[in-house]
This record gives sequence, structure tokens and C-alpha cells, in this order.
Amino acid sequence: MDTYHVVLYLHLLSLLLGIGAGSVLLTCLFQLKAAGTVEQAVPWGIVSGKVARLFPVAIVGLFVTGAYMTHKFWTWGTPWIVVGIAGLVVLGVGGGGIAEHTAKKLQAALLANGPGPLGPEARRMTLHPGLWAIELANLGLVLGIVWNMTEKPGWGGAIAAALVGYAVGVVLALLLTRSARQEVETAGEPVG
Repeated sequence: MDTYHVVLYLHLLSLLLGIGAGSVLLTCLFQLKAAGTVEQAVPWGIVSGKVARLFPVAIVGLFVTGAYMTHKFWTWGTPWIVVGIAGLVVLGVGGGGIAEHTAKKLQAALLANGPGPLGPEARRMTLHPGLWAIELANLGLVLGIVWNMTEKPGWGGAIAAALVGYAVGVVLALLLTRSARQEVETAGEPVG
């Protein structure tokens, strides 16, 4: 066993931690979407808040282990590596910034709603693009970066893989929440 393989293993563990946390968070979103009452929604909000704490660990783990491998075996100007680092920044900003801010607004809407059926504002917040689009776009971006790690393309291919992954995630989020958003809008509350 050599240092490279240990670091590669830790890199893959960081990736699995992030994907695992993202999978749990996606489950929480589907459960929030299906919730009809505050009592049904709150536990999933609590779980998502706890799971979200794993993302910074995964991002730091990916960066530190990736930095070691880049320093030893690649260069800092390698296109798929630069795109991967930029992707980590996007993941941090999207998850730690936009999604976290939106989650706090959801929490406030659930508190303001009080016990019982979800009112229009709380329902609107369970479908907010700041949660859905960011979660699925981040997952798509991760899959694009993993593609880049396996294929090691040049600039065009690396950027395209990241952008296509991100865009597919956004479109999927909009499709998955469309019918529920239309129901809320029909009730007189714009979504988003």
C-alpha cells in the first residue's frame, strides 16, 4: 500500500459521503413535497438540517485529497482538475448559501403556519427552487465532475460535462415540482 492509494481511497470516501448525504437530502425533499401537515414536514426538515452538516466535510475532503493527488501526479492547470475545483466552489455556494438560506425561510414558514395542514406559504416553500433546483443541480454537477475524473477531457469537454450535469439537475427539479407548484399557484400563491 502506498500513500497515493490511501489518498485516493479517502478521496472516494469523501465523494461517497457527499453523494450519500445528497441522497438523504433528496429523500427529505420528496417527503416535504408529500407532507400535508406541519407534523409530517418537520421531521424531514430536521433530518435535512443535520445531514447538510456533512457537505462541508465532503467538500474539504475532496479538495484536500484532490490537491495532494494534483500536486503529486498532475498539474494545477489541468482542465478537468480546474473545473472540478470550480465545481466544489459552486457546490459550497449553492448548498451552503442558497439552499441553506431557503431552508431557513422554509423553517420560518412552517413555524408561522402552526400545527395542522400546510398553508399556501409553507406549501410554496416546500417546493422552492432554492431547495429543489440547487439539490438536483448540485447532484448533476457532481456526476459531471465524476465523468471528468474518469475521462480526463480537455477544457471544452470538462466544462460541457459540468454544465450539462448542472442543467439536467435544474430541469429535473422543475419537472419534479411542476404539478405541485401549479396546484399552489392555482390556489393563488405564486411559487419561487
